[in-house]
Amino acid sequence: MGRIFILVLLAAVIVAGGYVYLRDADTNSSAARSQTQRPAIPVEMVVVKGEPFIEQEGAVGSLASDEAVIIRSEIAGRVDEIGFIEGQPITKGDLIITIDDSIYRAEFNQAEARLNLSQANYDRAVNLEGRGAGTQRALDEASSKLQEDRATLDLARARLDRTKIHAPFSGVMGIRKVSPGDYLMAGQEIVNLEAIDPIKVAFALPEVMLSVAKTGQSVVVQIDAFPDENFIGEVYAIDPRIEASGRSVTLRARVPNPDGRLRPGLFARVGIIFERRENAIMIPERALVPIQTRQTVFVVENGIVSLRDVTTGGHKGGNVEITSGLSVGDTVVTGGQLKLREGATVVDAANMMSPGA
Repeated sequence: MGRIFILVLLAAVIVAGGYVYLRDADTNSSAARSQTQRPAIPVEMVVVKGEPFIEQEGAVGSLASDEAVIIRSEIAGRVDEIGFIEGQPITKGDLIITIDDSIYRAEFNQAEARLNLSQANYDRAVNLEGRGAGTQRALDEASSKLQEDRATLDLARARLDRTKIHAPFSGVMGIRKVSPGDYLMAGQEIVNLEAIDPIKVAFALPEVMLSVAKTGQSVVVQIDAFPDENFIGEVYAIDPRIEASGRSVTLRARVPNPDGRLRPGLFARVGIIFERRENAIMIPERALVPIQTRQTVFVVENGIVSLRDVTTGGHKGGNVEITSGLSVGDTVVTGGQLKLREGATVVDAANMMSPGA
């Protein structure tokens, strides 16, 4: 009897075990079917391509003349002639203004006559001293008077020369502040002269950019007066002094201005170009998935996504440069990342047919 009970119990255990096994197998099979039958998640994606990328820093600045000077008179006198037209080009050496020279020419003639007399007296003193009929004192006095009169003549000549003012460099004349017949005082402002081809642009960069800023780098200048144009120039000078108040460094660039449209004082938006890469990897910034201090993207391979770490570089509009982690031809997710996890199946939403299509 006990033996029969043991056999019955053993049979019951076997039957129960088989039931559990079949139930678990059926559950696993259902889960597997559910996993394989889960629909692909529609996302936005793009194929990575290489494109030119210019690494640059933006700044604001002002245009300035390549050379600029305020023409002033060094002597007093009446304006006799004006030799320029306001706002018109002028060449180096051209006459700007003439001051009445009658007084200064008379002073020159007087100094010249005195010099001639001093020269004759000196020659006579030398002759007498050589024959023993004159004294050394008389010779010294004659020599001194000769030198003094020579200096007086040089001074008179310099004053006479300054009655004519010539352009110190080629440029464009400004608006004159005198008229013929005006009496000028020494140092009085007459007109401004501006050399504007090329024209300079002065701008400032943060001090942290000092290590990458160099002379010879190209700049792209935009002017509000010409909103649809870019003017290309080149950095030629970097100020050795850092502005302590703003922690910035001042740079200057020259921009060709053959038609003279750019004028000193205009506000300028400047982009200084540090480097140009012809085949940079650029992706939309929205493709980035920040995870703590890491930057990652979802990469699609055969319809399956995987999370990949990337290193970012410069920015251009709404795109960001990827310096490592991606290659040309990779496909990255640009929209719908919040629905994704590692290993999820995805489909390009752009390729899905809209309802009713």
